Amino acid sequence: MKQKEGFVLRTVCGEHVIVGEGLGTIDFGKLISLNETAAWLWEKAGEMGDFNIDSLTKALCDEYEVSTEDAQQDVEKMVTQWQELGIVE
Repeated sequence: MKQKEGFVLRTVCGEHVIVGEGLGTIDFGKLISLNETAAWLWEKAGEMGDFNIDSLTKALCDEYEVSTEDAQQDVEKMVTQWQELGIVE
C-alpha cells in the first residue's frame, strides 16, 4: 500500500489532521483528525513509501512499548479506516 498523492498531515490548532491538497483531491472536502500515534503512523507510512500491516506494526513496536498483538490490532484498524476514506491505495 501507499498513501495517495495529495493527502498531507498538518497540525491545525494543536490537532493532527490529514487534508487533501491539489486538484486530485478537490472532491474530498474532509479533515481527518488523528491522535498522536495515528499521526506518527501516517508519517512513518509516508517515509516507507510502500507499506503493509506488518511493516507498520514492526515500526510501532520499535518506537513504543507495545505488544505485537496490540500494535497489529491498532495498525489494522487505522489502515482499514484509511482505506475506507480512500487516502491509501
